[in-house]
Amino acid sequence: MKKMAKEFKEFISKGNVIDLAVGVVIGSAFGAIVTSLVNDIIMPLVGIILGGIDFTALTLNVKDATICYGLFIQQVVNFLIIAFCIFLVIKFINRLNRKKTKEEAKEEAPKKSEDVILLEEIRDLLKKRK
Repeated sequence: MKKMAKEFKEFISKGNVIDLAVGVVIGSAFGAIVTSLVNDIIMPLVGIILGGIDFTALTLNVKDATICYGLFIQQVVNFLIIAFCIFLVIKFINRLNRKKTKEEAKEEAPKKSEDVILLEEIRDLLKKRK
């Protein structure tokens, strides 16, 4: 039992789990912001452009069932906005990582030792003599 508790403690304290937890919390907060953006700003504007349609009121009644396809349209728009924002964030992160990789590659370029430089100079002088 102690071994399992120790393994669980190591699992929880790893950076990946903590990063994931932070990502979930920030993601849910971001989702709430995007939901408000879609419901309170974008969809009313789209409704006005389309002639005053309220998407939340779009329903289809089939016998005793009510199909709320207007709410579905709002959720699709919500998803597309979130997906686009995530795309932009990942694109930005990838750009930063490429810059870091290029800088690291420049820094890691091996410097020639003085002996190698001297030997190359001697080689070049010998080539000029011939």
